[in-house]
Amino acid sequence: MRAEAPPPASWRPRLAAAVVLRHDRLRGKDLLVVPERVVVLNGRAATVLWLCDGTRSVAEIVTDLAARFPGAPVATDVPGFLHRVHSEGWLR
Repeated sequence: MRAEAPPPASWRPRLAAAVVLRHDRLRGKDLLVVPERVVVLNGRAATVLWLCDGTRSVAEIVTDLAARFPGAPVATDVPGFLHRVHSEGWLR
């Protein structure tokens, strides 16, 4: 389901069935492998997506990341990022 509004803080995101998150040791990069393409993840995008296992809510992911990265604007950036990835159909 693709949403126009950001998903609620209670949403427990997980990768869509056809999407794989993996680390490419040769390149030293995290990749999101989606049908017919590969997305190279920059910055902390992979850190966020590794937490999207269907067991944590968006609020729990934000809390976890805020503890890992004090002072970072995770409360505003992470929900927006998850919304964009969800809009692409890569999260459910």
